[in-house]
Amino acid sequence: MTELPFPVKPMLAKAVSAVPEPDSLPGGLVYEPKWDGFRAIVKIEDGACEIGSRGSKPLTRYFPELVEALLENLPDRCVVDGEIVIRQGETGAERLDWEALSQRIHPAGSRIQLLAEQTPSSFVAFDLLALDATDLTGLPFGRRRTVLEGIGETFSAPVHLSQITRDVEVARRWLVEFEGAGLDGVVAKPLSAAYEPDKRRMLKVKHHRSADTVVLGYRVHTSGRGVGSLLLGLYDDGGELRNVGGISAFSNARRLELIDELDPDVVRDDDGEPVRGATERSRFASAKDVSFVRLHPRRVVEVRYDQMEGARFRHTVQFERWRPDRQARSCTFEQLEIPAAYDLSAVLA
Repeated sequence: MTELPFPVKPMLAKAVSAVPEPDSLPGGLVYEPKWDGFRAIVKIEDGACEIGSRGSKPLTRYFPELVEALLENLPDRCVVDGEIVIRQGETGAERLDWEALSQRIHPAGSRIQLLAEQTPSSFVAFDLLALDATDLTGLPFGRRRTVLEGIGETFSAPVHLSQITRDVEVARRWLVEFEGAGLDGVVAKPLSAAYEPDKRRMLKVKHHRSADTVVLGYRVHTSGRGVGSLLLGLYDDGGELRNVGGISAFSNARRLELIDELDPDVVRDDDGEPVRGATERSRFASAKDVSFVRLHPRRVVEVRYDQMEGARFRHTVQFERWRPDRQARSCTFEQLEIPAAYDLSAVLA
């Protein structure tokens, strides 16, 4: 019996600044929405379902409700690439909820079962790696997609087939509209490309914006020397400076320079020692040192970011430039661009 390609590290995408033209790569491009969830490779074999993460770690136990749905919707002896997402909101105003999704990774079985009932997940399929014991990874994406559409005709919620378009103008409209439903951007896939695990053969376009933020502290680098990351804040409507994320991509030389540059802003106690604070610990890195050196909120830095998750930057942001011309108190949440609402069910239709 032929062994199915599983576990598999998914094929990846490299970032580009704009939605590329359809003929910019040999064989042409097709466009898909970029889903903001957990990348997942699903194997159905002999009536059993396995779900692997982007790093080939098992996710099956965390989504028991999805296992049942995948067994009902997918044929036996197949491997499908897709995304696990959670839909939240009233009918007609649904969007993806990353925070609810991240809470699904929990060690307690009772908690997993409760969350499966309270925040049920969905699966969006966008590639087919094997079917009926036949490995399809060597076929061009255009052919894999055609076969996937064939089995996707019978999909029913919570299993969905990701929509595609060959129209670049439609893809550019998706980039703007679908953000309001919580999506992450647009992916461009070469129609003639085979499936290459862990290779960045696709192209992704994400939302990029800038914001002026206050530097409220820094963490010492794990080496014990220099600044490891800057903690950023914005003022809310009540005038409270709230932690919204951080910057961490600095060279070794720049880390050491920042220690000296920021020294005049360090908050010190009566003995002249730096005052430290601490942020909340992540459930995914509970052993991580969350202490930081407090700074007087005087310095303003402009950063580039893609999207917000609640009151925080969704991902680590990028340093753009210092803004000595800006007053810290002017750095408020009001400056942030809020995407126009868009119903997720329209994306999944």
